[in-house]
Parts: sequence; C-alpha cells; structure tokens
Amino acid sequence: MSPATIDLSFHHTWSAEILSARPLILLSRQYVYPKQAEEIERGALEVMIRPDGAQPFLATFALGFADTAALTGLWACPNPDWLCALAGGYAYLVNTRQPQQFEQIEYQPVLLVRALPSHGLLVFGGHHSLLGWGSGGKSWQTERLSAEGFEITQIVDERLEGIGWDLITDRDVPFAIDLRTGTRI
Repeated sequence: MSPATIDLSFHHTWSAEILSARPLILLSRQYVYPKQAEEIERGALEVMIRPDGAQPFLATFALGFADTAALTGLWACPNPDWLCALAGGYAYLVNTRQPQQFEQIEYQPVLLVRALPSHGLLVFGGHHSLLGWGSGGKSWQTERLSAEGFEITQIVDERLEGIGWDLITDRDVPFAIDLRTGTRI
C-alpha cells in the first residue's frame, strides 16, 4: 500500500486515526466495508473513528490493490458527518453517525481524489472518467474523457480542465468539465 494521505479540507464532525494493526481488544462497535468482502483482514485499512458526541467504532476497509501506487488514506467529505477512506484504490464513504450506511465508489481503482471545498465536491478519478460527490451523495459522473488515464491541469471558476489520451490519434487531448453538472464543455 502507498503511504496514507489525510485530507481534512472539508469541515467534519469526527476524528479518525489509521491504525497500524487491528487492536487486540476490539470495540463493541466494529464495521467491515464492504460487508461481503473475502479475506478482509489481509492488508485491510483499520481506522478508529470517533464521531462527535457518539461512541467510537472500528472500521475495517477491504484492500483493493496491494500496489504501492494505489491510493490509501482518509478524506473529509462535503457532508461533515461522512468520511471517505481509500484502501489500495478502493474508495468507501461512511456516515460516521450511522456507520452501517456507506457507499463504495464504482471505480476500481480510484486513481485520484481531489477535495474542492469551494465547490462543495469531492472528485474521484478512475481510468476513464470523473465522479463528483457532494453533500447529498453522488452529484455527477462525466462521460469517458480518455482511453487510458488523464491529468487535471487546473480548476478555473466552475470549470475543471485536463488532458486525456486519445486512442485514435495517439495523443493527449484537452477537456473541460462543468463542476456544477459534470458535463463536458
């Protein structure tokens, strides 16, 4: 796994600590994400989460890929009660007030996460497209931006700009996305 990133750009109502190993004495509240994971303990990301004014709980996030290039870490979300955890490129969003409520981002792996507090978005990138996550959940998903990989070059006002590789022309092609809708402009 890659070194863990911690991005608390958004206001949040919890604190969290990535543990080096599962505690010997387990808490009464513990959750595994996703619920149907096989071999959950091998390489899993163990996180102690302490919601403000609520009982702490242990969250175990199944590892996506053991590759050191795969993202691992914690991000605050646009909704202050939610936490985003990445474990080897698999992204999980958890309601820290109701830990049984969670979502898993469909990209496997998630290759980039960008917190945009001024736009109220957490942006996830896969191999081909971007997904915007707002305070109410998934806000938008772009069309295919690249045949294999892209780079965000800048964010200007309500526009995200980048370049993606085009298979037909075998070159990088610029793109721009409206951050309000996820549509290509």
